[in-house]
Amino acid sequence: MNKKLINVFLGLCVVGLLFITWRSIQDTEDFDADVTAREDVVKARLMEIRSAEEAYKAQHGEYCADWSVLIQFVKTGKLPVVMKQGVLSDKQMDAGLTEAKAAEIVNSGDQAAIIANGLQNFRRDTVWVSLKDSLYNYEGFVADSMRYIPFSGGDTFEIIAVPNTTRSGAIQMVMECNAPDSSFLKGMGKQGNRLIYNRAEEADAKGAYPGLRIGDAGNNWNNNAGNWE
Repeated sequence: MNKKLINVFLGLCVVGLLFITWRSIQDTEDFDADVTAREDVVKARLMEIRSAEEAYKAQHGEYCADWSVLIQFVKTGKLPVVMKQGVLSDKQMDAGLTEAKAAEIVNSGDQAAIIANGLQNFRRDTVWVSLKDSLYNYEGFVADSMRYIPFSGGDTFEIIAVPNTTRSGAIQMVMECNAPDSSFLKGMGKQGNRLIYNRAEEADAKGAYPGLRIGDAGNNWNNNAGNWE
């Protein structure tokens, strides 16, 4: 083999190695992008669940751990909306009027008191509107799908809703909703299985949850924040 052929051969080898290196980097980037895309979908679903749970608690005094009940609430529930007319002036507030006091005077129907306080054009009326239309008024939302972890093949989110005793002795209703990595990273091949394993090991070392979660039913209540927030 002459020198020219050797140089051509070496050149092809270099090109081949460069392609293999590029392909490896590209595969890793594509995989990371797929993981991020899945996580974003799961996070969005968890935030939908959080909205439903907080609306449920506002009306029932506790969170819901029953998917059937929560989904029915989303489908048929109502939300109170205060319709406002008029605002209190600085003079009225300096005189001690608050929104609540002003609404109480108006709702009493006492015309003399209404006129004396300058509330003829002040109204605060509560109307009830569809929860589903208010919280989930966007294309693609399906209430029955809320319970299912995306990409999992049918796994459901775990909801825990319990009373918790604070350090002061007060009872606080708390909740958490969990989506393990092993559910929403299914079907991503050997690289996905390795990622699930590595994340589980890392979470165990930190005492953290191996997946995406909102809330905390333990002693680290976080106002229903996501563990990615």
